[in-house]
Amino acid sequence: MNNCSALGPAHGPRPGEVWLVGAGPGDPGLLTLRAAEALKRADLVLHDALPGRAVLRLVRPGAEVVAVGKRKGAAPVSQARINARLVAGARAGLRVIRLKGGDPFVFGRGGEEAQALEEAGIPWKVVPGVTAGTAAPAAAGIPLTHRGVASAVTFVTGHDEGGNLPGAVDWHALARVGGTIAAFMALSRLDEIALRLLAGGLSAATPVAVIAQATTPGQQVLHSMLGTCTLDARRANLPTPALVVIGEVTALGLGALQPAEEARRAAF
Repeated sequence: MNNCSALGPAHGPRPGEVWLVGAGPGDPGLLTLRAAEALKRADLVLHDALPGRAVLRLVRPGAEVVAVGKRKGAAPVSQARINARLVAGARAGLRVIRLKGGDPFVFGRGGEEAQALEEAGIPWKVVPGVTAGTAAPAAAGIPLTHRGVASAVTFVTGHDEGGNLPGAVDWHALARVGGTIAAFMALSRLDEIALRLLAGGLSAATPVAVIAQATTPGQQVLHSMLGTCTLDARRANLPTPALVVIGEVTALGLGALQPAEEARRAAF
């Protein structure tokens, strides 16, 4: 049985329904119109540790808002507990939103939550979000593809659920593919990633950019090289979340309107 239906004219979840909603990379201006409408109609919102918490201001007064994301110094809420809360809320007749950073189905465990809802017989829908994989480089003026420079992009996660480097990723193969590598949640494992890519054949002079808190007023961009990026990132003490972009495109040096400057020009 498939309980997911195409998004129709409705602007929010119905009673007893769950929507998996992408919150985008942080800037509330990058939230989709459908996501904004859904938040205004929700009864229960379970949200990740969002880089741009201004998105939560759109939640209607009276709705229950629960943080279930990972935070430093606090034990994360297990995925099993999140799944159970989604099911319980829907069975109680609530309009439930699971608000996730970026896009729900891009390293966001949205698929796991959809499976749990499916197994429980709960109707669910997905509202795609702007993924940090494309938004963060764009905010830093880095095109992931560029004619004559990069004609392929690889999205990869920097750690598994235990915080370790994913064993299923063949980093040597990624080094041989060419193009651009965009690594999510990779800052804590950057030393291991760099060593494996170097061992796979990438030059130590390969340009690297680390984009922290992309699209928010706190955005920081570190430009480095594969051979020195670990030390440079440690010295910079960059905040999280951060996306690591590896490849020649990071050296193009294109300009981009920074979030703080953009905020001064237009209020949201």
